[in-house]
Amino acid sequence: MLKQRLLSALVMVPLVFAAVLFTNQSLFALLLALVLLGGAWEWSALVPLRANRARLAYLLATAAATAAAWFFARSEWFVTTVLWMAMLWWLFVLFWVSRPALGGSETRVHGIAKALLGIGMLVTTWMALVILHARPDDGPRWVLYVMLLVWAADSGAYFAGKVFGQRKLAPQVSPGKTWEGVYGALVASGLFALGYAWFLGLPAASFTSFILVCLVTVLFSIVGDLLESLLKRQRGVKDSGSLIPGHGGVLDRADSLLAAAPVFVFGLRWVGL
Repeated sequence: MLKQRLLSALVMVPLVFAAVLFTNQSLFALLLALVLLGGAWEWSALVPLRANRARLAYLLATAAATAAAWFFARSEWFVTTVLWMAMLWWLFVLFWVSRPALGGSETRVHGIAKALLGIGMLVTTWMALVILHARPDDGPRWVLYVMLLVWAADSGAYFAGKVFGQRKLAPQVSPGKTWEGVYGALVASGLFALGYAWFLGLPAASFTSFILVCLVTVLFSIVGDLLESLLKRQRGVKDSGSLIPGHGGVLDRADSLLAAAPVFVFGLRWVGL
């Protein structure tokens, strides 16, 4: 398993870096849409939609919503509205993971709510990363930054949890996660953000705002991770899929980024960066 994970990472990481750094806006948007459609297929199983016809319809609905977002992405009003909706969705998710029994039964209402939530989160993540990639001040670098920020947080959480972990964060959702892991994520990502803010040469006021945006982004990335853990637990599965050898599915690798990307873009716009 470890060998598979390492081999997959050796293949994936250069591909991701190349896709972020060496593609134009349209190609990046298309490649990212394809990846997130893979996530939509996995999400449909977590809803759960059991018939392949229903899952295909869900995939097409997500593709249509993504196309609509691309068409209206030049509208400032549309972008602002979607980002606000994303923030409200993630605040609801924070409430949801604090009450893990919510949505556990397979009712029609729960299924519709989960399906709509999945489309909303996938499309807002896609739009946030596309907006970030299109920034005139080296947008691809910003996309790479938010990804590395999440990876730094994940690494900090893993090592702090292994060494110091005692108090469970959400035992009914993800028993392996601890509060010490959260603190490790904040320390690691905070140091990474400090280094990047220094590299950018941000003035004092913007420096502080930027660090706060990064820390809030990391906190929500943890919520994204917990959400996927909750859905998998409710469905009784270990991974969201098997697309990536040794790593599971698309959602298993992108769960933290689903929350981090829109929160980060919202935060940058909020503080005027």
